[in-house]
Amino acid sequence: MPFPAHRHGDLRTCKATTVVKNQTTVYVNNKLWAVEGDPNTDENGDLVPVTGDTVFIQNILVIVHGPDNAFPDNLCIPLNGQHCTPFTAQGSPNTFAY
Repeated sequence: MPFPAHRHGDLRTCKATTVVKNQTTVYVNNKLWAVEGDPNTDENGDLVPVTGDTVFIQNILVIVHGPDNAFPDNLCIPLNGQHCTPFTAQGSPNTFAY
């Protein structure tokens, strides 16, 4: 089953958005495709690929809305909830992997 590419500006379950910092070459729908380790707008919350392990950009695994996981972000301690266990919440309408 294919999963939508997760991109710069796509939502996370904590309502923050992804900030693509770890790759600069591959775009999906005019947005950079997120890769492992990209943070969110609440800072930290680095993405962790769990959906697949065979698609890379610049030798870094891509992130898809499978959903893929993320580490806690900087709002985990004061707010808890989704900031402690964030996931991707959005992806491309027409570009998929796996």
